[in-house]
Amino acid sequence: MSIEVYIQRQALIAKINRKNWWHVPPSDPKAYEKRGKFYSSTFQECMFWGRPLDAPQRVEVKNPVVGDELEVWRVLFGAPLKVPDLNSPRLLKWRWKVDSQMKRAALRKGYDAIAIMSPSGFRKFKEGRLPSSVELNVLNPTGA
Repeated sequence: MSIEVYIQRQALIAKINRKNWWHVPPSDPKAYEKRGKFYSSTFQECMFWGRPLDAPQRVEVKNPVVGDELEVWRVLFGAPLKVPDLNSPRLLKWRWKVDSQMKRAALRKGYDAIAIMSPSGFRKFKEGRLPSSVELNVLNPTGA
């Protein structure tokens, strides 16, 4: 890892640890154990998943895997995954299964979180700028 990439990664980790994060509690009580705890950068983004908690939360991560979804899959699995049709009735179950596999693979590789950016946000990150929007999955959340 080049010094520039290391510095940029440390800047992202610092940003993650100092900002407020929004969370929608899952309906499955074992969801955190299976998939980790998901956070959104903003209340509005979090509303996609349901009603966010009234107050934002703070996190502490040290070694997240970072990238857009394709890059994260490449790092964790060696290649991008085949996504079912967006109209498939099995899409949500597929997503939960992949999230669980991502958590296990990331923990095996020594990561404590997964920080996913949009493709344009990841391009900005690679150019040395911090993205404004990140989806964060803390793999072993405390207090969950």
